[in-house]
Amino acid sequence: MQDSKNLILAIVLCLVILFGWGRLAEYMGWVQTPDPAAVAQQQEAVRQEAVKAEQHKEEAAKAATLPVFTPAPGRDLTVDSPLYEAVFYTGGGPLRSFKLKKFQTGLAPDSPLVNMVDERTAAVAPLGLVINSQPSWSTGQWSLDSGEQNLKLDAGQQGALRLVGVVDNLRVVRELTFNADSYLIKEKIRLINAGDQPRSVRVSYTVASDASNAAGGRYDSMRVAWDNDGSLSEESSSKTLESTGVQATGKIYWAGAMSTYFLSAVLPGETNNVTVKGLLQKTVYRTAVEEPENLLAPGQEKELTVSYWLGPKDRTQLLAVSDQLAKSIDLGMFSIIAKGLLWLLEFFHKYVHNWGVAIILLTIVIKAVFWPLTAKSYASMEKMKKLQPMMTAIREKYKDNKELMNKEVMALYKTYGVNPASGCVPILIQLPVFFGLYQALLTSIELRHAPFIMYLPFTDKLWLADLSAKDPYYITPVIMGLTMFLQQRMSPPATDPTQQKIMMFLPLIFTVLFLGFPSGLVIYWLVNNILSIFQQWLMMRKNKAAARAEA
Repeated sequence: MQDSKNLILAIVLCLVILFGWGRLAEYMGWVQTPDPAAVAQQQEAVRQEAVKAEQHKEEAAKAATLPVFTPAPGRDLTVDSPLYEAVFYTGGGPLRSFKLKKFQTGLAPDSPLVNMVDERTAAVAPLGLVINSQPSWSTGQWSLDSGEQNLKLDAGQQGALRLVGVVDNLRVVRELTFNADSYLIKEKIRLINAGDQPRSVRVSYTVASDASNAAGGRYDSMRVAWDNDGSLSEESSSKTLESTGVQATGKIYWAGAMSTYFLSAVLPGETNNVTVKGLLQKTVYRTAVEEPENLLAPGQEKELTVSYWLGPKDRTQLLAVSDQLAKSIDLGMFSIIAKGLLWLLEFFHKYVHNWGVAIILLTIVIKAVFWPLTAKSYASMEKMKKLQPMMTAIREKYKDNKELMNKEVMALYKTYGVNPASGCVPILIQLPVFFGLYQALLTSIELRHAPFIMYLPFTDKLWLADLSAKDPYYITPVIMGLTMFLQQRMSPPATDPTQQKIMMFLPLIFTVLFLGFPSGLVIYWLVNNILSIFQQWLMMRKNKAAARAEA
């Protein structure tokens, strides 16, 4: 019994010491009671750390479930479609070659096909991805994940090429999709952070084109171009592109290197806050489109989309992709008129199957539309011609008093109801049509290597075999100059001696100017002059008949 009492007494003394000491220490100020709010905050922080640790564990487990990557040696893989033959390098996916089956470099039947990626261009790895400023094709490890066979596409078919790689400790999957009926290549890119730390990722898409893809000169030059929120921008200065290059950021619909007739472009999937960089290295025009930076947590995946256009600037096919891409064909400020004239030109070609003849028919239609205006201009000039003797007399009489001379001339105009500007108004009205047609013919790929008269008559020498090139023998520009001179001789001479001298040299000036023009444009101007001479002859004949009737 006593042992039990002693045990109970010991337990009570322990409890008193355990709890009573804490109370006594708190009462005496030896310890401080924790703030309940601070305790709760500390507990919440511990809980959040536990949640983060659990998420990190799950993400690490997800990353660990990725299939094992086994790099393979790179090799060339061919994608063969009715429109092109492309050669890709499986070590990252850059292009080795891209030959257009429907376009040749020259007029000869055995001329090589136009190669959008020649040896010089292939050296800078177009279509290769740049990841975190690193060239993925040389710093990464890659394998082909879509079989080992070349890709053959028949009309109406699609095919895909899938590459898997590791670049800068990131898992990268490239899936390129090809359409046998289009020059557009679509791509999906998967970026996976397989590490245990968050990563920032910045991806750039690249295209390039050698200067040899343009004929050179004023009418077919290579340049870097891009569409920023619907506005077309170009840079053709080799000095600028070699020294500082060009850069733009914004809503970029497409960017690339292009000539008058061919385009190599990137079409980013995300168009906002995209950066374009363009430069010229030796003879290769390079363009990169950089995506905004993305932050990937461990195990996180990001999918990007992009498209590439490598091919001719065919307006119908470009429009099938987007209105913005079609703007790579610059039709100038009178684009609405140019589009209408192109439609008419294509309409005539369907029936005559010769672009030169189609241009002549189009010129006749334009002349017929403006015939009444031109007739009014001729009538005004005829009135001016009748006033010429009186004008000369006034100039002689008041040659020392310019103010009085001008006053008398204006009175003469008013008396006979002549408006000296009426002869210019029809010409001004026709100018937009001329400029629209100029841009339409200059940028139309249909005229490239399109013949009008293949050989110089009675010879085996190529003549107007390419309407996009100048007349090699300058026959049509010289004839055009002669018709312009004849037309001028049939018109009343200018009343001012200075104007007469200027008008006398105009045919010569235009002839020199047209020597380098594409022959399709020269044909238009030549036929227009011939029709104008015919109309002027009819007007002169009518006026003579009226004069005889009055007599």
